[in-house]
Amino acid sequence: MKPISVDTASVITKCSRRTWWRRIADGAVGRVADDARGRAMLSWADVAPQISPILNRNDLGRVLQADAGDADAQSDMGALFSNAGQHEAALYWLQQAAQQGNADAMQWLGGCYLCGQGVAPDENLGIMWIAKAASHGHLIAQAQMNAMRSTGSEHLGAGGLTN
Repeated sequence: MKPISVDTASVITKCSRRTWWRRIADGAVGRVADDARGRAMLSWADVAPQISPILNRNDLGRVLQADAGDADAQSDMGALFSNAGQHEAALYWLQQAAQQGNADAMQWLGGCYLCGQGVAPDENLGIMWIAKAASHGHLIAQAQMNAMRSTGSEHLGAGGLTN
C-alpha cells in the first residue's frame, strides 16, 4: 500500500508529530522516501493500526487521496471529522482544501469559525470563508449570505446558518 505523510498520520491517529518521529528514531515505524513535495513519509502498514476509529475501510482510500493533495478528498475528510466532533482534525483538512479553492471546505470552515468548533469563534473569518464559498457558486453559502443580508449576523450561530 502507499505511504502516508507524518502530518496526515498525526491527524488521523491523534498521535503527535513528535511521537511519530520518536517511533521512527526507535525503529518502531518505517520511514520511506520523501514524496515529491518533500514531506516525510511513513509506511502505511505501521500507521493503519493506529488510525481513528471513525475511519472505516471505505475511508482509507480517501485518506490517501487527501494526503496526496486532492482538495475534494480533503474536504470530505474535514466533513467526516467535523461530524464526529473531532474539530481540530477537521480544521486540518478543511484549511488545506479551502486554500485550494474547494467551495465546500470554505463553507464548512466558515461554520467552524462562526461556532468556534476547533478554533476560537471569529465571526469575521467565518463570514469571510462563507462569502468566498458563495463567490465560488456554493449554493448553501449563497443562501447563508442572503440570509445575513436580510436578518443581520445575530442569526449566525448553531441551528442558524452553519453546517
